[in-house]
Amino acid sequence: MKRGALRVLLGAAPGVGKTYTMLEEGRRLKGEGKDVVVAVVETHGRKGTSSMLLGLETVPRTVTVHRGVELSEMDIAAVIARRPDVALVDELAHTNAPGSQNEKRWQDVENLLDAGINVISTVNIQHIDSLTDVVEQITGAPQRETIPDSVLRSAEQIEVVDLAPQALRDRLAGGFVYPATRIDAALSNYFRLGNLTALRELALLWLADEVDSALKNYRREHGIQNKWEARERVVVALTGGPEGETLIRRGARIAARSAGGQLLAVHVSSDDGLRNANPGALLAQRRLVDSLGGSYHQVVSDDIPHGLVDFARAENATQLVIGVSRRSRLNAALTGPGIGATVIRESGDIDVHIVTHSAAGGRFALPRLGGALTLRRRMFGLLIALVGGPLVTWLLVSLRSDESITSDVLTYQLLVVVVALVGGFGPALFAALLSGLTLDYFFVEPIYTITVAEPVHLFALGLYVLNAVLVSVVVDQAARRSRAAARATGESELLATVAGSVVRGQDALQALVDRTREAFALTTVRLVVDGAVTHTAGADGDTGTEGGTGTGITRIPVGDHAELELHGGDLAASERRLLAVIAAQLDAALEYSDLAETAGEIGPLAQADRVRSALLAAVGHDLRRPLTAATAAVGGLRATDVTLSQADRDELLTTAGESLDTLSLLVTNLLDVTRLQAGALAVFLTPVDVEDIVLPAIDELGLGPDTIELDLPDATHPVTADYGLLERVIVNLLSNAVRFSPPGERVLISTSEFAGLVEIRIADRGPGVAPDRREEIFVPFQRLGDTDNLTGLGLGLALSKGFVEGMGGTLEADDTPGGGLTMVISLPAATETAATEAIPAEPSATEPTVTTTNDHETMPETTP
Repeated sequence: MKRGALRVLLGAAPGVGKTYTMLEEGRRLKGEGKDVVVAVVETHGRKGTSSMLLGLETVPRTVTVHRGVELSEMDIAAVIARRPDVALVDELAHTNAPGSQNEKRWQDVENLLDAGINVISTVNIQHIDSLTDVVEQITGAPQRETIPDSVLRSAEQIEVVDLAPQALRDRLAGGFVYPATRIDAALSNYFRLGNLTALRELALLWLADEVDSALKNYRREHGIQNKWEARERVVVALTGGPEGETLIRRGARIAARSAGGQLLAVHVSSDDGLRNANPGALLAQRRLVDSLGGSYHQVVSDDIPHGLVDFARAENATQLVIGVSRRSRLNAALTGPGIGATVIRESGDIDVHIVTHSAAGGRFALPRLGGALTLRRRMFGLLIALVGGPLVTWLLVSLRSDESITSDVLTYQLLVVVVALVGGFGPALFAALLSGLTLDYFFVEPIYTITVAEPVHLFALGLYVLNAVLVSVVVDQAARRSRAAARATGESELLATVAGSVVRGQDALQALVDRTREAFALTTVRLVVDGAVTHTAGADGDTGTEGGTGTGITRIPVGDHAELELHGGDLAASERRLLAVIAAQLDAALEYSDLAETAGEIGPLAQADRVRSALLAAVGHDLRRPLTAATAAVGGLRATDVTLSQADRDELLTTAGESLDTLSLLVTNLLDVTRLQAGALAVFLTPVDVEDIVLPAIDELGLGPDTIELDLPDATHPVTADYGLLERVIVNLLSNAVRFSPPGERVLISTSEFAGLVEIRIADRGPGVAPDRREEIFVPFQRLGDTDNLTGLGLGLALSKGFVEGMGGTLEADDTPGGGLTMVISLPAATETAATEAIPAEPSATEPTVTTTNDHETMPETTP
């Protein structure tokens, strides 16, 4: 039986229209003559979704009783018995009721597919198993219902049902997604504009990655090796040499010429790990790739050019950027075609760019000669040649005969091989020349002379020396590779130790300094930043001359403003190469530390500047009005040309008194905030029950039940706030809400808790504020046209916002569902321990209630 096909409609959040689209597709397929049934659909009471069920056959569900509650689930057996062409199954990640045939609905769908039934289903991005942690970081809500990525990727077709975030919020506010009792909390928590934007991007990126993977699988299954230029992919080959930065920038420019171009940098290392790459240069080049928006890759291959081309083909690259060889012309002539020539020959239809650079090879530079053996081994090999040569000669001369010439030559050859194995190239060459002359003098006619009578004997002697040289070269290369492998192992262990120290929570700078001293067996290592020692490892004593580069001191530059002082001996060139990597790590750690320190300094300064600007505006705006009113009233009382009645005098005195009281309170507030910004007036943050703040604020304004409606759940945590400042903020917001509310409408004060924050919401039913003007209401003393002298103290919402931010919270304006403006105060929830210590009466603090909604979205519940 042919397995059915799965088609999945993927959404970024509830309400984007997945179920509606699924039913719409079902109606279309039915109109084309397909046998379509609704296996299970959750309408959530949405009229538009319910209307799409008309004309579609629905398979009755099975009912399960769990703990006295009836739960209905899809009847798998009934759907399979019905055997439709297409079954519509909503909410693929749904968890079935206990006692059902399968635990998860996606398992039910697998049964339908195995029965040969095609399925159209829906799922939200937050339910994909690999993305649940990312979604929780974005929204603050954990996801309890998930679906394995492999199940979703096995679908024949995945479509994103997309809706702009603001359009989804408008649908939600209009009551098209959730009931009215849940709209306010949903808009304020899970359905924030930033959350929806991030979820939408996550869904689109996941689908784009899935499309890219599907394209690669298709090309692999069909054996397609040619490039498909769906978009420009530029691969830059890095050798670890100084030319890497030039190649990366050239590749970035090539990728930038086409929209959506992608930059990939790759370093191909040999499988023995012995290529002479500079780790410090590779680290710096990796950081450059990251800063240019590209990606860095490491590939291991025993054939560098073929490994590079294979990587480019696997990534569907369209361009390949390599550098001109750093080898000299003589070296290239001796060793044959290099990596560049092989890459060009094997690249096929991938365009190859060969970029020249300052490190390209010179014209006639000779290859460097040098051994990799230790001095001790070379001296020991030379000693064997000096001692073994005479001993072998004495033995062979004493046993000489007319037929022994062949065995004599082989004996000397054995001596040269032994010397080559022990001492390498130099001693082997010396032993070959010495033994060759000895052979000629003692064993080749005419004996006891160095004259060669037969030319063939001279040719044989040359071959004899050549064999000795070849053996010594092989031994030397083997020793070089052995030392390089040991060095690479040591470097890897050091870098792993450094990374492990940082991961375990140690200070990055101190960990790098400590590991450097240990790795190179130094007495002292110091990190000097701008002339001052910031981190030290080892003894405090200085082993060299003050301020110079005396014996025992090595100074390694770290960026532009620091250096690493190494005390305890000079370092070899190979060790300095590894130190370049450590210096690059130190430079990155210093840069991160500076950025963190700067960010920490900017925050308080920016906040202080905002409040200071508000105070300056206050002095120029609100001081003038009560002062003018008081001056006018007193001037009227002092007038001698006008006769005032007693009632007029009382009214002027009242006006003067009210204006002076307002002016006094305004000046008090200004002084308080000034002291706060100057550090003279501290903010006393303590755990405070919201109810203990709201009720006194209502009493202060003289408001009653006909004006105020309260929704303060007992389970809400206390907030961390300054009691006096928070009370003044709530008084100000309440007075504004009451003033703008229509007659007969009550102001709602409610609280909710989400992701460690407690929100105090003051909602009115007034005219509200247009979204594009909401920032203006927080500009000091902007009342959107309100200019009377009875509108409060004059500090406005800007001062309230400054108070809330000073307590570590936020003050924002939002729509009231059904019309009006809601002011939202968000403050950190106090911990249970702190609340118990600060409040005499034990609070009923509990963890935030989490519920699974009908749409199977995990959201904090707000008690109505």
